[in-house]
Amino acid sequence: MALSSFLTNTPAISLHRCTKPVENTLFSILIPSWNNLAFLKTCVDSLQKNSRYRHQIIIHLNEGNDGSLEWVDQLNLDYSQSETNIGICYAMNVARTLATTDYLVYFNDDMYACPDWDYWLYEEIKKQESIFFFLSATMIEPRDTGNLCVIAAHDFGSHPNNFDEKALLEQFNLTEKSDWQGSTWPPCVVPKLLWDMVGGYSIEFSPGMYSDPDFVMKLWQVGVRNFKGVGKSRVYHFMSKSTGKLLFKANVPRAFLNKWGISAKVFARFYLRRGTTWNGKLTLPIQTGLLKCHMVINQLKRRLS
Repeated sequence: MALSSFLTNTPAISLHRCTKPVENTLFSILIPSWNNLAFLKTCVDSLQKNSRYRHQIIIHLNEGNDGSLEWVDQLNLDYSQSETNIGICYAMNVARTLATTDYLVYFNDDMYACPDWDYWLYEEIKKQESIFFFLSATMIEPRDTGNLCVIAAHDFGSHPNNFDEKALLEQFNLTEKSDWQGSTWPPCVVPKLLWDMVGGYSIEFSPGMYSDPDFVMKLWQVGVRNFKGVGKSRVYHFMSKSTGKLLFKANVPRAFLNKWGISAKVFARFYLRRGTTWNGKLTLPIQTGLLKCHMVINQLKRRLS
């Protein structure tokens, strides 16, 4: 939906608790979904059969008029639902109100959880000295986009209809992948207390573009320096099956720049060192000539906006 339409109409939002909650859960997994039933089914199924631990699964349904609402009801999951598409930021913040565990996981509905994805994330959590961390699983993608954080190109299908699950399960852990710096995107896990400290996802980035680096920047501002991608924790990513449906796309790179005084690209490259091999907690970047040049350009763009 257009942002102007959202601002002039108040959508009805409802919260639903399952009647038989899962006991002894480790993560609260938040999954926003927008009329994406085939992918949502595949995603939830993978979480239920490939997780080492029990988890609370929470779905936010934007509209849910493709059968998603009826399906989630039958599955007896915790969920929230809005009559219209309120976007990812509002959806995540609404779904968070249903969370019962100490750790929040953001999972996209176009992802398939590989076996023990949660085990390796929790092994990393157990090493942490405080709640100031942000961890991501590593995505396996069918196309190579040059993203150093993912394993590509390993094509196991672009849709549940042509998904080769058997081949994925046989091969998902055959490619070596080191832990990496600069995680910003799902699947990611963050302590609930830390999420609440920074106020969740910022609604000024609705419907959701650039909300990930904005959330990470808020974590950076409160002192988080451990943004780690875990190489052994893996998911298959069908690749952006919801964002392409958006009719409204704001000038979000400029919005990030205006808010923080630095572009998302400069933040990812110089501060988070995204995609480089993990070598410990991050520190402030060295003020090289290249970084100073980028910062000057950022400030000029900000003044001209």
